[in-house]
Amino acid sequence: MSRVLANPAEMIAQGAPHVIHNDAELKAYTNALFQLTALKSPSRSEVEAIELLTLLVERYEQEHHPIPVADPASVVRFLIEQQNLTQRDLVPQFGSESAVSMFLAGHRNLTIEQVRKLSARFKLPADVFISKRAVGARA
Repeated sequence: MSRVLANPAEMIAQGAPHVIHNDAELKAYTNALFQLTALKSPSRSEVEAIELLTLLVERYEQEHHPIPVADPASVVRFLIEQQNLTQRDLVPQFGSESAVSMFLAGHRNLTIEQVRKLSARFKLPADVFISKRAVGARA
């Protein structure tokens, strides 16, 4: 074996981090990750442990708890609700109240200008307001 990696099977048998197999392991790894990231001046080995645990946690979460892609209308509805807005509050971004209504009802897509204005208003990346289905259909 090389000096960079001792016997991996032996390391895992002795408790070294391994691939996460269930939510209980996910919870344990996440707790360990939180403890490590709370350190004010982590050592080099602690930084490497943070990197490794992050990779393992991300991999498990992507496979077992994926975040669904939200359509732009759902995103805008969520933002309206969370910020206690009305459709009228979005007239500057849409041009008219009827344009807001038609978009939220699924009768219209956003224009590039509306995407820019929504992105600026809510301080979110423009791709949040672009339909993934429309992009996929063009590809």
